[in-house]
Amino acid sequence: MTKKLLPLLVLAALSATSHAATPPDTLVVAQGLDDIVSLDPAEANELSSIQTVPSLYQRLVQPDRDNPEKVNPVLAESWKAYPAAKTLTVTLKHDAKFASGNPLRPEDVIFSYKRAVTMNKSPAFILNVLGWQPDNIDSLLKRVDEHTLELHWTADVSPAVALNILSTPIASIVDEKLVTPNVKGDDFGNAWLKLHSAGSGAFKMRVYQPHQAIVLDANPSSPGGAPKLKNIIIKNVPDPASRRLLIQQGDADVARDLGADQIAALQGQKGVEVLSIPSAEQNYLVFNAGNSANPLLNNPAFWEAARWLVDYEGITRDLLKGQYFIHQSFLPVGLPGALEDNPFKFDPEKAKAILAKAGIKDAHFTLDVENKPPFITLAQSMQASFAQGGVKVDLLPAAGSQVYARVRAKQHQAAIRLWIPDYFDAHSNASAFVYNDGKASTVAGLNGWKIPELSQQTLAAVAEPDAAKRLDLYKKMQETLQHNSPYVFVDQGKTQIVVRDNVKGYQQGLNADMVWYDRVTK
Repeated sequence: MTKKLLPLLVLAALSATSHAATPPDTLVVAQGLDDIVSLDPAEANELSSIQTVPSLYQRLVQPDRDNPEKVNPVLAESWKAYPAAKTLTVTLKHDAKFASGNPLRPEDVIFSYKRAVTMNKSPAFILNVLGWQPDNIDSLLKRVDEHTLELHWTADVSPAVALNILSTPIASIVDEKLVTPNVKGDDFGNAWLKLHSAGSGAFKMRVYQPHQAIVLDANPSSPGGAPKLKNIIIKNVPDPASRRLLIQQGDADVARDLGADQIAALQGQKGVEVLSIPSAEQNYLVFNAGNSANPLLNNPAFWEAARWLVDYEGITRDLLKGQYFIHQSFLPVGLPGALEDNPFKFDPEKAKAILAKAGIKDAHFTLDVENKPPFITLAQSMQASFAQGGVKVDLLPAAGSQVYARVRAKQHQAAIRLWIPDYFDAHSNASAFVYNDGKASTVAGLNGWKIPELSQQTLAAVAEPDAAKRLDLYKKMQETLQHNSPYVFVDQGKTQIVVRDNVKGYQQGLNADMVWYDRVTK
């Protein structure tokens, strides 16, 4: 598809140079879209794609947008859990339809889950937590009648965890009857769904032009209700400075991913409003305890000293200018069970005393870091603050792909990394930071932290059916890691979105996929 084939509405938005207001029934969003690989919900795993998928697709259940600890039925009418049998019996909404007009059937749910597991694209690991694999998925999904199906799982997880996993973007339900004619070979319609939609969300795809724009039209028949606006145009504007100019001039209604300086320049400007929304994104420093070239990295006394050598306040307040706040636990604020106390502060004298007591002299390490904000900002701050405690830090800045490759190959001594939960459940983070079976590429595994006892605690927590007891287990694990682990949790993000002051009803939640346009008015 060439640019000349784009609808006139899109061309007008893409080429806007005057300071005219955007159309009253259309929301124009300026952001970067170059990260998108696919808009197929079984493959979408990049920030921009998983922000878009919820407008096009729905799931059986989804987190409540005002209280995400609560799971609400969406395409499901109701469900009943059988913990001993590891089964959910789900009744579908009788009148639910896709944007195509096709009615929702149990076959669509089975098709959606089977294709996601069988294609095994990057987000498939989320469904694998249930024990769903290409060789067993057929036997675990069963149609009962025209509105009912049974979902079975083999892993030792509670029904609450199963529901949380089924509330993620990869569990979106696609219209089998619409997709099937567009299947090529054994691709389950994946090539077609990269550029088209087959969902029941508040919007449907009009056109997706990679690296240019996504254009969505209202779906009046959505089971969740018709959206307030007729169209959304999401424009690819790679340069943050250009995004700032578009929102300031009124050529865009919403602007995403602006830097701290651009946000600061827009604060208090006439015609715009800066929204600061809590995010589950976290930055942390990690030491590779398995790196034998530097035994210091596996020394708990060094881990303890490091916690007192990070200038948390200087990083969040002065350098990142309020786009992050101090948070020192592996569960982000907003997830059930998250610890919110921050016991550590920058205290180089205390760190020196800890190192001296442990007999540690000439402490040093290399630090792998992505050569872009906020990561390089954190690294440079740490290089300076660790030096005040007598610890030498040599920075190894590189492109994100290179840092990722070195960490995956376990070649690093230390690294600054980002983490975002894959689903709204404490196990998403615990399974990464507090689990190492020697096989899976968890954060603990990639950093050589051998923790058989804590790994068993993680498995016990995900299997615990009692919600209160489960949260207590996660709190205890957080306390343990907060004081004795190779991780130094530094901060948690705030998503800052800039909107024109006539835009009302925009809502975004803690996780990356919690982006809602359906209630927006202008």
